[in-house]
Amino acid sequence: VQLVESGGGSVQAGGSLRLSCVVSGNTYVTYCMGWFRQTPGKEREGVATINSAGGSTYHAPLVGRGNVSYDNAKNTLYLHMSSLKPEDTAMYYCGVTPMEETKCTRPYKFWGQGTQVTVS
Repeated sequence: VQLVESGGGSVQAGGSLRLSCVVSGNTYVTYCMGWFRQTPGKEREGVATINSAGGSTYHAPLVGRGNVSYDNAKNTLYLHMSSLKPEDTAMYYCGVTPMEETKCTRPYKFWGQGTQVTVS
């Protein structure tokens, strides 16, 4: 599985961004796809997850400010973020992992290279 993120950049506080992640080679029948972020010296944290059953989960950093979606025709995972804050500055990663018995297996099996988001 290969994942390639894009869409990061510099944005002013209060602005919006849409991140994209093109997913290729995914053969999992049931799966989770997620967005995570990481800043230097800190652990990677979950931002939003979507699964093959159509469910989505938003984690504390982005509750109420984000929307995750997957376009099957384009094999692309999206994360739209609004009302961005300086503390949202991080490297954002997308990941794919199989889903077993309604749970996403951890750690995620495959990762992209990341896209930097800077909010000032």
